[in-house]
Amino acid sequence: MSVPTSPDAPVPPAPSAPSSPGAPRGSAPSLTSVFVRLKLSLLRNGLRQSGGRRAAYIASAVLVLLFAALQLVGLIALRGYAHVDALVVLLTAVLAVGWAVMPLFFPGGDETLDPTRLVMLPLRPGPLVRALLTSSLVGIGPLFTLCLFAGSVVAVAHGGAAYVVGVAGALLALLVCVTLARAVAAANVRLLTSRRGRDLAVLSGLVVAIGAQLVNFGAQRLGASGLGELDPVADVLRWVPPASAVGAMDAASDGAYGVAVAQLALTAAALVLLLRVWARHLTRLMTAPDGSTIQGDTGAVRERGSAGPARWLPAGRTGTTMERTLRYVWRDPKTKAAWVTSLAVGLIVPVFNAWQGTGSVYFACFAAGMLGIQMYNQFGQDTSAFWMVAMTISSTRDAYLELRARALALLLITLPYATLVTVLTTAMLGDWRTLPEALGLSFALLGAMLATGAWTSARFPYSVPQEGYKNVAPGQVGLAWISIFGGMAGAALLCAPVIGLTVWLHVGGAGEWGRLLLPVGAVYGAALTLLGLRLAAPRTARRLPEILTAVSKG
Repeated sequence: MSVPTSPDAPVPPAPSAPSSPGAPRGSAPSLTSVFVRLKLSLLRNGLRQSGGRRAAYIASAVLVLLFAALQLVGLIALRGYAHVDALVVLLTAVLAVGWAVMPLFFPGGDETLDPTRLVMLPLRPGPLVRALLTSSLVGIGPLFTLCLFAGSVVAVAHGGAAYVVGVAGALLALLVCVTLARAVAAANVRLLTSRRGRDLAVLSGLVVAIGAQLVNFGAQRLGASGLGELDPVADVLRWVPPASAVGAMDAASDGAYGVAVAQLALTAAALVLLLRVWARHLTRLMTAPDGSTIQGDTGAVRERGSAGPARWLPAGRTGTTMERTLRYVWRDPKTKAAWVTSLAVGLIVPVFNAWQGTGSVYFACFAAGMLGIQMYNQFGQDTSAFWMVAMTISSTRDAYLELRARALALLLITLPYATLVTVLTTAMLGDWRTLPEALGLSFALLGAMLATGAWTSARFPYSVPQEGYKNVAPGQVGLAWISIFGGMAGAALLCAPVIGLTVWLHVGGAGEWGRLLLPVGAVYGAALTLLGLRLAAPRTARRLPEILTAVSKG
């Protein structure tokens, strides 16, 4: 018996036949191919954001590839030279160290280094490691590394067996470098994505500066003594992965096939170990909660102000301003970066020149000059928060106390540091007779830069953007140049009397009176500092609205 239906009633769909177990299904793309396409999409979309970013990437890529090509040609040209095997082993070890530390200093350079973005996806560690490892091989860094290893194979390998070992060793070394970088990033990803972790990038300038000086010093030694100087270090590094993979090429070329196999096996074991470490850290990241999801003890309140070294500071406005300035040095990323760079360069220039035997005690004045720059643009370092300071300045006396406290905070670091660098440089050169002269010049230069820095801070203030890598707000570049370089020129002129007195004592044969330059320079520098503060205070009090407008543009 049929039930009548309305012509407008919807007709139910016919039931589909159940699919048989052997029926073919649509195959999903592999996880590895998805991650490779994701890496390419991130790169492509990043270049589309702005023309400046695209130009910077293309320029950096061209420079890196050019350097890689020159390096490849240079290694090929060294084929047949003695001790070339020690050179390529050392280059591989240095390159591996670079792969290990770059994620710590530049965590934002590769967006795929942060696996916490994948925690909500149903991915198992094994396939995830394979996919991330494959996608990590896409980029300029792996290509540069591959060019170095390819040149190493051509420079070291002799014979068919050596070339086979070389190709296998180059691939293993490349995988070890990439896996090492990924394992380090995964182990420190919680730190790298925090504020303190991002501050690690501040140390990159220090590492680059020291590394450049070490490379320069090493190149000079090699130019004088030849590549044979590298043999003792290379004999040790050729058993340390991934340099052991490159050492296997030389062993195979000499017919030591057992040694070559052992070195390749050591590199493969290191790769497996790094993969396991990486997978374990990925599992922990995908399953364990981070600190942001764990409720802390809100009842515990730490006492501030009188605790720690701050209790040794003077009372009143002076101590408060000094503590605020020192906190900026320790906690503000831009201020910390400037201080770390100045401290590093101020030490590296005199010490490395003394180490090479080409320096002078007077090079120690470089430390006072680099640290004195931190007095420039004092109010711009506060950015928009300067309005809170401006509300406390109602007279020339208030402005003088503010500037004096900031100068005293800087002197807490700059004065002992400049003294330490000068003494260290003198000790390395063994020229203790000129120590008082160098200290006197350093103190005079420091006082002159504090004086000109206070005045230019009031006369040419500019804003320091808190985001990005720019240190000057748009439209204020001219102010920054006038403030810094004009102030430095003024400081040089103010130091002219002490410099002239030093030259006159040496030319006139009165070098024994050079010890008087220490008290003369100290008193002269202190007088310049007080004079600069006195001249800058009334200008600061009068121009508070203009200063506040200038430093708030970022």
